[in-house]
Amino acid sequence: MRSGWGGNAPKSDEEAIDRILDTADEIIAERGSAMRIADVARVLGVTRQTVYRYFPGTDALLLATAMRSANGFLDQLAAHGRGVTDPVAAMVEGMAFAIEALSKDAQVMYLLGKRTKQGGMVTSITSDTARTFGRAMLHRYDVDWEDHGFGEDDLDELAEFGIRVMHSFLIDEGNEARSPQELRRYLNRWVGPAIVYPHLMRAMGGLAITPTPKRVGRRDVVAS
Repeated sequence: MRSGWGGNAPKSDEEAIDRILDTADEIIAERGSAMRIADVARVLGVTRQTVYRYFPGTDALLLATAMRSANGFLDQLAAHGRGVTDPVAAMVEGMAFAIEALSKDAQVMYLLGKRTKQGGMVTSITSDTARTFGRAMLHRYDVDWEDHGFGEDDLDELAEFGIRVMHSFLIDEGNEARSPQELRRYLNRWVGPAIVYPHLMRAMGGLAITPTPKRVGRRDVVAS
C-alpha cells in the first residue's frame, strides 16, 4: 500500500477503496463501460494486483461504482417525490423517474445487459443487492406504508415487483419509446391496480379462492 499511488499512499483500506472507485468513476465518465482494471491501476500509479486486492475483476468494480452512486440516485428520487403521500402516485412517479434516469446511465445499462459465458445475466434483478435497492426506493417515498396496510412482507414483494417492471423497460423499451406522459399513463393504468388490489381485498375480507375445475377425461367425453 505504501508504493505507487502517485506518492500519496492511502492511510487505510477504506481510503484505498474510495480512491479506486473515484478513479473508476472518472474513467467511466470518459469512456463508458470500456473501463478496465488496468486503466484504473495506471491512473492511480499502482499495479493491477493492488486493485485486484479489493476488487476481483472489472464487473465487480463496475457493480461497486454503480451501487455507490445509487445512494446519490436515491437522494434525487426522494427530492423528486417529496410530498407525494399516495402509494400509487408515489410508486408510479418513482418508477417513471427511475426508468428515465437509469436508461441514460451507460454504466447501469451495461451491467443490466451483460451476460455470462453461459448466457445468464451477470446482474440479477432478484439478488439481495437489487432487492435491498428496491426496498430503499420504497422507504425514500413520503408514504406511510403501514397506514396503507403494507407490512414488511408486502413491501418485499412490492419492491421485487417494481424492480422487475423497471428492468423490463430498461432492457427493452419497445418499438417506440413512450413519452414521459405516456409512460406515466401506462404505469398508472397497470401498476396502480396492482398496488391497490391487496388493500382492497383485505378491506373486503379476503379473496375467495376459485376451485380448480375438474379435468374432463376422454372416457367422460365418450360416456356423455
